[in-house]
Amino acid sequence: MAIEFKNVSHTYSEGTPFKYTALSNVSLNIKQGKITAIIGETGSGKSTLVQHLNALLLPNSGEILINDKIIKGGEKPKNLKELRRNVGLVFQFPEYQLFEETILKDVSFGPKNFEMDNIEERAKQALKMVGLDETFFERSPLELSGGQKRRVAIAGILAMDPSVIVLDEPTAGLDPEGAKSMMSLFKKLNTEYDKTIIIVTHDMEHVLSYCDEVVVMSKGIIRLTCDVDSFFKDGNLCRSLGILPPNIVLLKEMLISKGFKLSDTLNINDLCDEIGRQVKSYE
Repeated sequence: MAIEFKNVSHTYSEGTPFKYTALSNVSLNIKQGKITAIIGETGSGKSTLVQHLNALLLPNSGEILINDKIIKGGEKPKNLKELRRNVGLVFQFPEYQLFEETILKDVSFGPKNFEMDNIEERAKQALKMVGLDETFFERSPLELSGGQKRRVAIAGILAMDPSVIVLDEPTAGLDPEGAKSMMSLFKKLNTEYDKTIIIVTHDMEHVLSYCDEVVVMSKGIIRLTCDVDSFFKDGNLCRSLGILPPNIVLLKEMLISKGFKLSDTLNINDLCDEIGRQVKSYE
């Protein structure tokens, strides 16, 4: 599903003393079938941007193309139900939205609301996709760990079989192991189920390890779009955009300052091999 923003602007509290422009003339293409990270400092417009993808927020001006759907500034969009089924938005801490008696009922809510067929089977398949087997189906969501609750919330989106999954800070509040497990799940959804994934995040380690593309935002505008390898190739580019580079980039910079000759690799195993060969050459 192709996604394109064309000169999109959004202002909160228009016509009041609290007027605030969160997006300013944003133009952006998000690639189909990729994992795209939306990054930038707090208040840069990241969450506002992604909430336009299923028309939770509407542009004041400009237009958004989502496959064959067009959302235009100043116009009430049509067929929102279909758009929201195809673009699943998972908010930060989505587990707070769980409310049904059982996990299976909770995950079935979306397909039921959209009047889809085979509701229970869709819910069961979605739960299995996120790693929760039939032993979880009749349990209460309140009995689960934080990470499990988040998987249930994501399953509720997957049960509607969206083409695009948008996640706002999906690892917030999780321990390192839980965050790694969650990011691995998104990678699986992308590679095995052909979902386009869009992730709002502050974690550059996750961006490097799991994402394909990067969109950098600042003060409501797009500062940069590029592939992940190009973005992290030079730590100074990150710093110029107010982003702290991942640890492997910092390590390479330190080694180069000590005289090591290193390639552009961002793979830790390849880097270790390069260091080992150079150390042996001096023995």
